[in-house]
Formats: sequence, C-alpha cells, structure tokens
Amino acid sequence: MSMNQVALAYLVASVFFILSLKGLSSPVSARRGNLFGILGMTIAVLTTLSLTRNWMLIVLGIAAGGSIGAVVARRIEMTSMPELVAAMHSLVGLAAVLIAISAVHNPVAYGIAAADGTLHGGSRVELFIGTFVGAITFSGSVVAFGKLSGRIGAAPLVFRGQHGVNLILALAMLGFGVAFFVTQDWTPFLVMAGMALLLGVLIIVPIGGADMPVVVSMLNSYSGWAAAGIGFSLNNAMLIIAGSLVGSSGAILSYVMCKAMNRSIINVLLGGFGGDSAAAGGAAGAQRNVKSGSPEDAAFLMGNAESVVIVPGYGLAVARAQHALKEMADLLHEKGVKVRYAIHPVAGRMPGHMNVLLAEAEVPYDQVFEMEEINNEFSSTDVVLVIGANDVVNPAAKVPGSPIYGMPILEVQKARTVIVVKRSMAAGYAGLDNELFYMGKTMMVFGDAKKVVEGLVKAL
Repeated sequence: MSMNQVALAYLVASVFFILSLKGLSSPVSARRGNLFGILGMTIAVLTTLSLTRNWMLIVLGIAAGGSIGAVVARRIEMTSMPELVAAMHSLVGLAAVLIAISAVHNPVAYGIAAADGTLHGGSRVELFIGTFVGAITFSGSVVAFGKLSGRIGAAPLVFRGQHGVNLILALAMLGFGVAFFVTQDWTPFLVMAGMALLLGVLIIVPIGGADMPVVVSMLNSYSGWAAAGIGFSLNNAMLIIAGSLVGSSGAILSYVMCKAMNRSIINVLLGGFGGDSAAAGGAAGAQRNVKSGSPEDAAFLMGNAESVVIVPGYGLAVARAQHALKEMADLLHEKGVKVRYAIHPVAGRMPGHMNVLLAEAEVPYDQVFEMEEINNEFSSTDVVLVIGANDVVNPAAKVPGSPIYGMPILEVQKARTVIVVKRSMAAGYAGLDNELFYMGKTMMVFGDAKKVVEGLVKAL
C-alpha cells in the first residue's frame, strides 16, 4: 500500500473507533458500537500488516494471543470481569515499555534516528513519556488485579510519609529521564523505567477495595496515554488517535467516578485517595437489633405493591443471581407491579458492572435507570429491594463528619418499605455500619442472594 492509502485506511479506522465510543455510550446502541470497534481494529491491523515484511511472525503472534484471549473470555465469570480488565490494562502498559526499549536499542529500524544513528531529541522525549506512563500502568494494573482477585488484601496499605516518598520518587524519575535525554545512555533509561514500575505499585497499594471502580477507569486512561505516547515515537497516526481516544474517555470516566464517590481527581492521580476514609471508617458498630424476615415475607410485600425499585450490588454478581432476579421481575410485572432498576455509578467492582450484569440477564434497557434519573422517584416508591449493595445506599453519606460524607447515594431510605438482601450484617468496603439496616421501614432477608431470589420467585 502507498503511504496515502495507509493514511486513508487509518483515517477510516479512526472514524470507526469514534463511532464505537459513541455507540458504547448507551446500552441500546452498545452492540452496534462493539461492531464498529471490531471493524476499525480489523482495518487497522490489516493496514499495519501491509507495512511489514515479517507479517507471518505477526500473524502467529495474533493467533496465539487471540486464542488465549478467546479461551479466557469464554471461561471468565462475571464476578471476575473487573480483574480481567485490570489484567488487560497491564498488558497495554507492558507493550508500551517493550516497544520503547526496542526503539531505544535500534532507532534506525523505527525510522527515528538522526544522521549519526542516534535518537532524535523529540523521539527521546516521546519514548521517555511512553515508557514511564506504560510502566506505571503495568505495575499499577498488576496490583489492581491482585486486589480485585483477592490475591492481595483489599484493605489500603499506607505508611507514614507516603505522599512524600511518591513525590521524591516521581522527581527522581523525571531527573533520570532528563539524563537519558542528554546522554541517550541505557543506565538512566532503565533506572527511570524501574522507578516508574515502583511508583505504579506505590500509587495503587494505598487504595481500598471500595475505590476500585475509580482505579479501573484511571488505569484505562493511563493505558490509552501510554499507547498514544508510543504512537508519537513510532510516527504511527493510528496509535496516536486510538490511544488518545482511550486516554481521554478514560479520564472523563474517572472524573465521573470521582464525582460519584465525592473524591478529588487530583488525589486519584497522585495515588492514595480513599486511604484516610477507609482508616477513619473503622469497623462496624456494636450489635444492634434489626427487623428480619423470610423470602415469603418479602414476596408478599412486593407482590402487593404498585411500584418496586431494585438496587443491585456486587453481592448480586457474586451469587450470579441476575437471571433469577429477571424471572422475579417478570412475575411482578404479570401482577401489575411497576418494576425498575436503580444503578449507582460505582456499584460493583468496575464502571458499568451492574449494567453489564443486567444486560447478560436480558433485562429491558428501559427498566434500568441511573442514580440521577431515579433518586427523585424513591419517595413515591412502595418497595425498594436492595440486593448485595451496601455503601451506595448508606445514609451516612448525608452526615457531616462521616468518612463518606458528600458521596452521592441512591436515596432508598425515602421509600415506604426497604428490603435488604445480605449474607450477614458485615460492613461494606468502606468499613462503615449502615444506618439503613436499623430503620423501622427496613426488613433484612439474610442468605445467599441467588437462593433468596429463587425463594422470592417460588413465593410469587
């Protein structure tokens, strides 16, 4: 292909990527958005293959990686989707680092060498940025994977002077980057990369499990910027555009997540946000009396209601109860009950986790509402069924001085009756007791979410 044809093909692929993001902004058009993304990536890959002589080696790599990805995708449980996303982000960061090392080793092969065979000054800056962002993305994503999968404790790991250490490490990393720019020597480059790997770990370890949705979106943004940085180094417009789309959309999503959790975007970028809150939250309060009931009691209340709002949480994903929940909702519809689902932006372990879960059970899109759309409806709702959620419905967010004060919540406490399905009275990820559980209008139904919902279906 001529360079003009390559530029045109990359432009077409970029348009498909933009249409993909547009489609993914709504559940109704998400399937079409995925199709556009697949078409764009196919065009980009085929165009890139036309530029290389080693296409057979690349095809073998794609076949191997694609086979592994297909097997993992088919076997992965919905509850493990967040850690899978974190693992994918780590691979993007690692790819950026490895490409940068290869380019520094042989700049002539990448077309970024000056007449004397050394790296162009601009290329050194681009490789430096791509390397440290990629290294931070890789090591940070590995830690996030460990926390989400349970291989590393979800509790924040903090120590005295943590932010100071991070700042010193970041400044030293920049210093070695400048040294690499001046000398083009391997030593400062490798030291800089090593410091970036350590910084990625130190940024993520202080973050608790409750804040993981923000971490996932933040690492998504980092992986995009790493790809864009390497795109500049390789003079590849496709990488620059695709990386910028991922980076900017991930940054916007991180901001939305932070707003939904009353977090500062600056604290997210610096690392360690949420640590103070988690520490301040402490353990759950002393044992108090609650009103509990059976699935039959809950079914009676919902079956005789005019409107029911269901609030799903991570416990629903753990129990894989979404299909039984859909069956229960269908039975309520047959009885003339108006059923809707209320989704908090950070419910679950990653952005959109509950939306994906409900889509898997083929819940109609017009029954699913975001927090801003449905919060005003709770005061006129007969019954709210909270299943597997905790912090996102905790009224403590309205109490000044609370560790989660100011965090927007689903205001289910305004409904006439609240039914909460939980295994036990254990606190959520924020480590706070939930006053909702002790209200006179609240009935607790203890047990595995799937078994409880199946009991509701049987009773209905």
